[in-house]
Amino acid sequence: MATYVTSDAHGHVRALDEALEAASPAADDTVYVLGDMIDRGPDPVGVIRLVRGLPNVRVLMGNHERMMLDTLAVREDMDDFLWAINGGSSTMAGLDALPREEFVDVVDWISHLPLYDVIEVAGRTWILVHAGIDALEARAYLATAGVELSPKDGAAGATREQLQQMMAAQDPENLVWIREPFWGHPTGFVGTSGSGPVVVAGHTPSILLSHYADRMEGDGTDGEGRGAMVRVGACAETGGEPDRIDIDCSAAAGAGQGRVGVMRLDDGEIFYATIRARE
Repeated sequence: MATYVTSDAHGHVRALDEALEAASPAADDTVYVLGDMIDRGPDPVGVIRLVRGLPNVRVLMGNHERMMLDTLAVREDMDDFLWAINGGSSTMAGLDALPREEFVDVVDWISHLPLYDVIEVAGRTWILVHAGIDALEARAYLATAGVELSPKDGAAGATREQLQQMMAAQDPENLVWIREPFWGHPTGFVGTSGSGPVVVAGHTPSILLSHYADRMEGDGTDGEGRGAMVRVGACAETGGEPDRIDIDCSAAAGAGQGRVGVMRLDDGEIFYATIRARE
């Protein structure tokens, strides 16, 4: 059984479907979707339907899902405007076109999405979250929990339960919105042995990641200006292993730069689909 991660399809259902088809997860494989299914692109509801139809899928909350829920809960002109300028118009139109029963079901499902997960794949622990974490707060929590972060092994000694509790102690706003404080500084979780938890996140389009991140592998593109998944933080202090991976392949940028990517955590293989014009 394999484990796949993807994020930030932003309404581009054809590209997400094509990337998943290339990855070809089996029915007993697990697919994690790290939020921002909606907004920007032409068919957010189509993305939601595709994701919900996947066997053994696990979906996390993104900042755009959070924005949608906050707007629907208040429905004041300013909230509608702020959501619209952040790409919410296509989602509004898609939701408005749904039968009442499906609308209620979709909104209820999104409202119950978790903010994070901690999993073990291929002998490593992975922390999955939409935007990132406050690593300083995370290390402080682990210290109070009796977890020693060593230069050699980082946080490899932390149990999955301890890491889950660490994530539960994070500010929920950071989990869906944080950028530079996360991408710009090492987590301290991976030591010189190369062991320790790796944080996988989306939210920050890879074509913009160089504005925030330290120690990127590449410039966030495929060499032709299209978004690509980025390993971040690999250095001598981490045994050459990344401590963060950005899987937002810039679908929000649309045709020309945007892609949707799917990564298989078991071996690191990545599958892409490019956003086409007028989709």
